Amino acid sequence: MANRFQVSRTLLTAIALSLSAVDAGALELKPYKDDLFAYPATLSSGDNGAYTVIDYREMRDINQRDEVPEKRVHGEYTDTGVRKLQQDLTLKTDAGDVRHVAVGKTEGAGIIVLYLHGQGGSRKQGVDDFTFGGNFNRLKNLMAANGGLYLSPDFPDFGDKGAAQVAALIDHYAEKSPAAKIFVACGSMGGSLCWKLAARNDTGRRIDGLLLLGSLWDESFLASPAFRRHVPVFFGQGSKDPVFPVEKQEAFFRSIIARSKAYPYPTRFVRFETGTHGTPIRMTDWRGTLNWMLAKAP
Repeated sequence: MANRFQVSRTLLTAIALSLSAVDAGALELKPYKDDLFAYPATLSSGDNGAYTVIDYREMRDINQRDEVPEKRVHGEYTDTGVRKLQQDLTLKTDAGDVRHVAVGKTEGAGIIVLYLHGQGGSRKQGVDDFTFGGNFNRLKNLMAANGGLYLSPDFPDFGDKGAAQVAALIDHYAEKSPAAKIFVACGSMGGSLCWKLAARNDTGRRIDGLLLLGSLWDESFLASPAFRRHVPVFFGQGSKDPVFPVEKQEAFFRSIIARSKAYPYPTRFVRFETGTHGTPIRMTDWRGTLNWMLAKAP
């Protein structure tokens, strides 16, 4: 009996050490210009910390941050050396050719992040180093420095055809990086694709997080494979967004919490007070948000 107990204790110790090693090896993005991209002051919070109101000011966060307002950020916010790891590619799929920009490891990546642009945008928006306060340049550098892959694709529409092409792109790179966690960020109307991907049986069971940046809501998410897997969802919204009213997005955020059997559902809402439609793309803290998602991903 004593021998059996000793074997069991040894086995349990080995399992515990193994689990600790897995936890210790979990990906966490290393800092990159965190002091420059940190959120301004927090004005208030709620929903047990899941909801935060951030002090956004146009004069400070655009006019002082940019050398040419909304066109070129000051140089200290960017590092364009990352362009050495940037490729403009075309993937042939059954859903059609998908032109996209890839930054980082196209095989063996530990994390994959996609950005889906809004109305009137293109794959070039998501890799512009100087607009949106340099925030896309930060994302590119975060992926490159952490063994990740960043993708910014073109797509034909915000409907089923666009979703099929983005799904094919995800499938292609997921096969080349089978261990990677996959996060999809959607700006403005691109959010329509976020919700469609969440609802599909393939991508809804594969993606590990969604970021809605100045975007829309979709009640069908509450019946999606992604929702059932408790995929983390981040919302960034300007309080004066003239396209998608902040109150409706806040109500949808709270409906996710209310409808979920998981408590608390992994969702966060950052409201940029006085911010407008493009504010979340400029101001969202990529590193903080993605590290939270990596910790909460199914």
